[in-house]
Amino acid sequence: MSDFNVRLSQAAKQMGLSLDDKQRQDILLYLELIQKWNKTYNITAIKDAEQILIQHLFDSLSVIPSLIERFDVSSPLTVLDVGSGGGLPGVIIAICCPQWQITCIDAVEKKTTFITMVAGRLGLKNLRSKHGRIEEYISNTADLVISRAFASLSDFANWSGHTLKLDGELAAMKGHYLEDEVAELESSTDWQLSSWHKLHVVDMDAERCLIWMSRKD
Repeated sequence: MSDFNVRLSQAAKQMGLSLDDKQRQDILLYLELIQKWNKTYNITAIKDAEQILIQHLFDSLSVIPSLIERFDVSSPLTVLDVGSGGGLPGVIIAICCPQWQITCIDAVEKKTTFITMVAGRLGLKNLRSKHGRIEEYISNTADLVISRAFASLSDFANWSGHTLKLDGELAAMKGHYLEDEVAELESSTDWQLSSWHKLHVVDMDAERCLIWMSRKD
């Protein structure tokens, strides 16, 4: 893992992030826990440690600069990670933004159990998990709802929109910008495109973008 520590430090630097020793240790322990639990619980289809590092951890880290540019990292923020799976990107956000309260939501109970265990092992008091569907989650509580490769933009907005406070925002991590999904979002929901931009994932030769959505006036 010493090689991974160096690679993680270098990747964070390339993304403009400053991770302290504890944050790097937490991310690498998280990687170990994914690998360990994968044998029994199938947390991710990716088995190779290096590919987990790049395709899951670096990918999730790529969104952090955008989040801390948009929100005050030192102020409390309530964040929901929808369709979180094994906690991506929610666990990474919790590690990088300790003042924010992160809830990872997933319909597969073994995965939310895994996230609860991760929160305990890493000592992340700002991280919790919730087993269930986002459609059934309490309303008007979140400042931000984020998803990673979860659903179409319109489905994401329709299923998750009620959980947000009046000025809350939706953020979808996608492979690439999809004009047809944006058109469907704006024609069939109460939500609209706010902005979008490409994400830089270190060591990954694939397109990634972040799409921001806000309520229509």
